[in-house]
Parts: sequence; C-alpha cells; structure tokens
Amino acid sequence: MSTLTLSRRGLLPKIANDLFDTGNFFTPRMFDFNGDYPEMDFAVRMPSVNIIENTKDFKIEMAAPGMEKKDFKIEMDNDLLTISAEKKEETKEEKENYMRKEYSFNAFTRSFRLPENCITDKIDAKYDNGILHLILPKKEVKITKPTKEIKVS
Repeated sequence: MSTLTLSRRGLLPKIANDLFDTGNFFTPRMFDFNGDYPEMDFAVRMPSVNIIENTKDFKIEMAAPGMEKKDFKIEMDNDLLTISAEKKEETKEEKENYMRKEYSFNAFTRSFRLPENCITDKIDAKYDNGILHLILPKKEVKITKPTKEIKVS
C-alpha cells in the first residue's frame, strides 16, 4: 500500500531552534519555529491536518479557520502537492482627535509527497466551515497472480 507523506522543507526550523534553545528547563526558548509553545508570540503556526486513506482515495482535511476560498493556492509539481494560503487585513479608524490603523497577516505553506498510485490531475478541493477538504483519487492497482511452478513429468 502506498502512503501519503508530509514533506518538510528545509532545515531552518531545526537550525533556528538549535541556535536559540537554551537547554534550560527554567528558561524557555526565545523563539520557537515549530509552534511548540502556544504562549510565544513569535511561533510559526501550521494548520492541523488529517490524512485519511481508503480503498479508492486519499482525503486531506486541513483546519484553516478565518480563511476564504480565494486565499488558498494549491499546486502540483511532479509528485509534490503544495497547499498555501495568505490573508491580509487592514482596519483604519479615524476620529476627530486620533487615527488608528491595524494590520494582520496570516500565511502558511504545507507540502505532501504523493504516492505513485494517486491520480494527480483529478484532485478535488473544497473549503467549508474553516476546513479545506481535498480528495485525491487512487489509480486501480491490478493484482497479479503469484508465479506458479509447473512440474515436468
């Protein structure tokens, strides 16, 4: 059975964590590039993903609340499926004595190495209630009969 695997790009998170890790239980990391410390403002957050495999397809469910359909970009490059999203927001409030501007920016990229039995040109994606759903159909694999030895008489 082929499997769908998450592809980790680059060594930056590991190198950055090694550089800033104090190794001391009482002194937390100044930066956490894996998102292990939710109380840290500098953490890079990746959306949670469920990967479900059955006989006819793979299903990917990615939690991405607050996004819209137009924020997603899904690309195939050979056997690498890359899902990215970016959302920018700006609010501006002007009153008689002051002006307030706030900006927010959310972005992520996740990549998955697809198995050979995945039909890449028939992938279907749908975004519903904060969850991105992808269906990746599988090719039918023909089961060959085992080799049978014939005795000579």
